[in-house]
Amino acid sequence: MNSDLDTDAAAARALFQSLEGMEGLHRPEPAPAAKAQRFPGQAALTKLYPGVLVAGTIALASTWLSQHYGAPVMLFALLLGMTFHFLHQEGRCIPGIEFSSKAILRFGVALLGARITAGQILSLGITPIVTVMIAVVSTILLGAFLAKRLGLRQGFGVLSGGAVGICGASAALAIASVLPRDKDGERDTILTVVVVTALSTIAMITYPLLTAALHLDQTKAGVFLGGTIHDVAQVVGAGYMISPHTGDVATYVKLLRVSMLLPVVFAIALLAARMLPGGRGGAKPQLPLFLVAFAALVAVNSLGWLPKAGADAATEVSRWCLVTAIAGLGMKTSFKDVMTAGWRPVALMVVETAWIAGVVLVAVEWFL
Repeated sequence: MNSDLDTDAAAARALFQSLEGMEGLHRPEPAPAAKAQRFPGQAALTKLYPGVLVAGTIALASTWLSQHYGAPVMLFALLLGMTFHFLHQEGRCIPGIEFSSKAILRFGVALLGARITAGQILSLGITPIVTVMIAVVSTILLGAFLAKRLGLRQGFGVLSGGAVGICGASAALAIASVLPRDKDGERDTILTVVVVTALSTIAMITYPLLTAALHLDQTKAGVFLGGTIHDVAQVVGAGYMISPHTGDVATYVKLLRVSMLLPVVFAIALLAARMLPGGRGGAKPQLPLFLVAFAALVAVNSLGWLPKAGADAATEVSRWCLVTAIAGLGMKTSFKDVMTAGWRPVALMVVETAWIAGVVLVAVEWFL
């Protein structure tokens, strides 16, 4: 049984503790007991979900804005993401933002394979296939060559040439994921996506007028549009603006360019590891798993094992993943960093765009 003395001692201890708190003195708290995980991966999920949630919310807002105002969704995601750059400077969102801009990006690129079948590519005939291969490879080589002459990093020339030559923002993200990491890499990726999206939108408006001025028939116009416009959505918009047949041909040619993503990204990964600054010298590069998944989906879809509903679902998930990744990449980059790039990167991408248009136009006029 407690005595009065014990009661007084306890009251005095409580009084002194309250006085410590009033004076601002720090009282060490007992360490909280470690909570048992309710399911595997709970710790990782808890760490990642704030940043992923923010990136997903930006992707959702960008999609709504794109649907209501008709501007490219990737551009909205980039600009909105960059306004939330402060979330990547400190705080709980950093791990999730990094995860969105890397892991979710690669998953989205892998799912692009669900769009393509070997039958679609072979149905075009040999001339469009050869034309696309020459146009893509020559545009990347031109970018690497001119980048050094303009005082830019050679890696930027490869990145911008691949984005212009293959499929715009999606290709830029895929190529950036295998290039050597450096302090300017993320800024260059953001700049490439912004410029290639703007150029693609301009091309969607002007190229149908160009095909009419050159008196190209519907098939030739489809090959030209699919072989030159950067983003898939803009190709579809420009093609069906002319006719359903032109839209179908343009879409198939564009998917042929998308299929070049696998060999081109792997070749860039191989060469970057050996030749570009920041690479691993003579180290043997490994085939990125997302490219393996991309190739597997192309094969499965070509064999007819992937139902149309599954292919459509994979395409939609891929779109959401890429928009989320763009939002994450935007949050990692500040407007100030992008503005320091100057006019040379923009000039390079304009020249690359004019080059691929010229190559495809010559092929269409003389060999198709």
